[in-house]
Amino acid sequence: MDLFDRLRQATLLAQEENELPDCFARRILSIADHPQRYRNSRELLLLLLEQLPDYDTYAQTGYLGMGVDDTILRATLEKLEGSQRKPPAP
Repeated sequence: MDLFDRLRQATLLAQEENELPDCFARRILSIADHPQRYRNSRELLLLLLEQLPDYDTYAQTGYLGMGVDDTILRATLEKLEGSQRKPPAP
């Protein structure tokens, strides 16, 4: 299973088990659907894969401040989405 298939599976599982909002799921599934755009973003894709199982809408608000909340996930997605817009290096 390639990285993009793993991303798709992790997203669907996070939606089912962690209540990942549809707005995030759509963005992540769009990334999974376009591997050619994101093939040079392996580190960010791996980070996203690590974050999805720890997603919690109320993360970072408790005593220990653990988990991945909307702010953390949004930042990773913005980096990923921005990475494919950069012009190629000469």
